[in-house]
Amino acid sequence: MRTRADEGFAASLIAWHRQHGRRDMPWQGTRNPYEVWLSEIMLQQTQVATVIPYYQKFLARFPDLADLARAPVEQVMALWSGLGYYARARNLHRAACVVMNEHAGEFPRDPAVIGKLPGIGPSTANAIAVFCFGARAAILDGNVKRVLCRRFGVSGFPGEKEVDRELWRLAESLLPDASVDHYIQAQMDLGATVCTRSKPLCTSCPQSKLCVARLTDRVGELPQAKPRKPLPSRETRVLVMMEAGRVLLLARPPTGIWGGLMSLPELPEDSEPGDFAESVLGCELHSVMELPPIRHVFTHFRLTLHPLLGEVRLRPRAAETAGQHWLAHHELADAALPSPIRKLLAAAFSKSFAAANPLARPKTRAATEKKGTR
Repeated sequence: MRTRADEGFAASLIAWHRQHGRRDMPWQGTRNPYEVWLSEIMLQQTQVATVIPYYQKFLARFPDLADLARAPVEQVMALWSGLGYYARARNLHRAACVVMNEHAGEFPRDPAVIGKLPGIGPSTANAIAVFCFGARAAILDGNVKRVLCRRFGVSGFPGEKEVDRELWRLAESLLPDASVDHYIQAQMDLGATVCTRSKPLCTSCPQSKLCVARLTDRVGELPQAKPRKPLPSRETRVLVMMEAGRVLLLARPPTGIWGGLMSLPELPEDSEPGDFAESVLGCELHSVMELPPIRHVFTHFRLTLHPLLGEVRLRPRAAETAGQHWLAHHELADAALPSPIRKLLAAAFSKSFAAANPLARPKTRAATEKKGTR
């Protein structure tokens, strides 16, 4: 049952938003469903400051949904490179194709239909329908969950089914009859700028006097964190194979870790680098050296890459093996690479250049002083 205080929740947030809401984000002020959809997908598990340059670059390359659907998925992945959670990019491209092929290029208006597109869940579907088509629907992203859990004292981890159902019931019961888009934006802004995960600004919150978490001294406990399990660790050796200033990259499978991107050949545990290079990759490998390991944390495990840098000579063959790409240093900027691989390749090219150009190495102080140069 809603109380009078609950009924004033939406009005309080809308009034707060008029004075304190965010208004400087590039996707604000538009009702274009393509642009709103793109921003919603990019903002999933990613901070605004990180998203903005990717969003702007993406729209510059694919100004509308038809452009995105026509593009090869490899180009989409290249633009997404470094943003992480790459399934988002693959689903974005798939959904654009679905809209063009099954909806005659018109973005659907019904939240239920939007939610059937690849990569779009109920909260994202509702947000698009609210901001673009004036729907009256609740959302439940991370910021909104945090606001509701604290304000109404909802215990339990929000990822649990029963807690999730309770939060949806609460979110839907609080919807105002009008100005739903302003209310939804106010919820998100309050969670992002005031009711933050750590060090929330409770004294600046329009609901501070009614907040259950604050009144019961549980602000730091709500929402309840996901029960932590030790992350398993994986290690693998990767070959950084250089030939005439180029490096060999392999196309990853379309799904799974780094799906649809390019990466380095992984060396099986029981294989020798030279044998693997010759029998599987068609190269003769010379002068292998170890590079410092690269560590990366995924959602479900920790990965340590042990790079082996070596010069190779290509064996004569009629055509390049499918899935292999030999890229020069200047081509890497536009390649669809995971962030750890991009970082690793920068170090590898630097090492390779220094080894091949001893005169380009920085002179020591002793050598400089010996020549009488200051």
